[in-house]
Parts: sequence; C-alpha cells; structure tokens
Amino acid sequence: MSEYWWDPAPLAEVVAVFAGFPGRWWIAGGYAMELAAGRAYREHGDIDVLLLRRDQLAAHRVLPGWDLWAADPPGTLRPWPAGEVLPRHVHDIWCRERSDGPWRVQLMLDEADGTDWVSRRDPAVRRPIADLGRTDAAGVPYLRPEIQLYYKARARRPKDEQDFATVAPLLDAPARGWLATRLPAGHPWRTELEAVA
Repeated sequence: MSEYWWDPAPLAEVVAVFAGFPGRWWIAGGYAMELAAGRAYREHGDIDVLLLRRDQLAAHRVLPGWDLWAADPPGTLRPWPAGEVLPRHVHDIWCRERSDGPWRVQLMLDEADGTDWVSRRDPAVRRPIADLGRTDAAGVPYLRPEIQLYYKARARRPKDEQDFATVAPLLDAPARGWLATRLPAGHPWRTELEAVA
C-alpha cells in the first residue's frame, strides 16, 4: 500500500466536520470549482480545505484523534503533533482518520494580515478575508473561483485546464478582471479573459 493512498472524504462529511471549526474555512481545489459551477463535472483525487495560517492549531481540535502530517519540506511528509506551529514554508497538511488508513482531507494554509487574505505566492496579491469565499445554496463555504483559478494557473495540469474551461465563462466582469490582472502577461488564460472583457 502506498503512503500516498487517497480515499477522499465525501464533501458532506468534510462540511459536517468543519462546521465545528472556530475560524474561517473554505472548500478549495476542484470541489470549489464544482461548487462555483453548480454541478459535478470531473473526478477528484483529494478534497481540499483552505484555512488561514493563524487558525492552524484548531485543526487538531476539529479532527481529534486523526493522524495529521505536514508537507515539510514541500513534497515530504512528516507527522504534525498537536500544538506545533508550522513554519511559513509549510502550506499543506494531509489528514487521515488512522495511521494505517488512506488520506481523507488535505488542509491548505494561507496567510492573513489583519482583515486581509495575502497570497502565499505574491504578498502584493491581497483581498479582504470577508470577500475570499462564497457560500452555496446549502451553506457550504468555498473559495471564490477567480482566486482558485489564480492558484491553478501556475501548473495548468489537464484538470486545471478543465476547471478553467468550465468555470471561467461563469465569472462576472469584476472576477474576470481580478484574475486577468494577476496572471502574467502572455499567460493563455489572461489572453482569453481579456478577449471577453
């Protein structure tokens, strides 16, 4: 059995668990794209939950008894004991219900400065935390699609391209403009977004 064996928890289960989280949280990654689209359209290898770094210690409280591992350095997993404040270069935490079980949830840590979210990739990219997410009809908080696409624009894996093709046409003009101006000049997504504006 691979140490990278995933059996992602169902979205409803993750939402139920994080309903007790004392800080702000959002469904991220591919599931955030589907929540923005209002429909399922692809398979998922994991399920991501975005937390603010300042709230990280509460993860152990909302997942009591779970086995949590930090990607430290990125690409290498190590146990993350309760009470340890992770260094700033650690952005991902893998979570499973037991040490011999599959990974169920990936936590992603992002930065904050007061009431602003700050991109971990570029501290000049900021947004009010209150405007970081949306909530679907069932009350599920998810990362705004333009912000998720901003993160996905770097890798541009086939699933990222599928997410962009599905969700970008649904963005309103302010969201398209925000994303376009944060992508590098010449990026194909920026070119496509600017052509619609």
